[in-house]
Amino acid sequence: MKNLIYLLVLFYAVLLSAQDKKWSLTKRDTIAFHADDYIGFDPFGAQYYIKNNVFIKKTKSQIWQYKNLSFGKISNVDIQNPLNIVLFYEDFNTVILLDNQLNETQRINFSENPIPILATATGLAFGNRLWIYNNLSQQIGLFDFLKSEYKIITTPFNGAILHYSSDYNTFQWVDDQQNWYQCTIFGKTTLLGKVPDFDAVQFISNTDLIYKKGNDLYYYTLNENKTTLIEFDKKSFKKFYYKDQILTIFTVEGITNYKITIP
Repeated sequence: MKNLIYLLVLFYAVLLSAQDKKWSLTKRDTIAFHADDYIGFDPFGAQYYIKNNVFIKKTKSQIWQYKNLSFGKISNVDIQNPLNIVLFYEDFNTVILLDNQLNETQRINFSENPIPILATATGLAFGNRLWIYNNLSQQIGLFDFLKSEYKIITTPFNGAILHYSSDYNTFQWVDDQQNWYQCTIFGKTTLLGKVPDFDAVQFISNTDLIYKKGNDLYYYTLNENKTTLIEFDKKSFKKFYYKDQILTIFTVEGITNYKITIP
């Protein structure tokens, strides 16, 4: 009986340690501005956000804007290369490429492609290519925007995409069954595991992520199936963004940056 009680106490201690551990952050600065959506920052310190469907880049000394209201709502923005920014207008099946001063350098209408494409996810990939999830075939492909060539790299898969993100070499997404997948530029697709229910999420690696649920923010590691509450001094917030050990919290007043070290 004593052994059973000891095992139960040990089990609950481990469970609480895995789920209820809290992190405190160190506030760095606050930047005031009004926006509808916050996109992120680049290595040069520029901030990117959207207001009234206008894409804005802001530095300490200058502001640039890109406006194309005829294409409707901006569905996604990829700023991983500040010299080649990708704006995706899903309603018009179109991608706009911008330079570092938000000048339009290329416009790609996927409806004009010889292979039918109905894009519902896009992002910048390695070698002048774009990641494309083609909803017509339910496959991931790569579109060479210099040659206007499209190559399918995966077999079809089931399930709607709840969230996706990409870098030069990988495309990651969570489907409507909370399954977390990764695809490489060579077409290798891997089921990484299941993730907790979320309102918003950002992948940190292929094992770790940060997610928002209600007014709380959590760090989740797949290897340990461990969830950690992230504490900060905001009672409510619209969005978060993580990069280079900086956690940015976006509210109606602007952004607050926190230093965070992920073990």
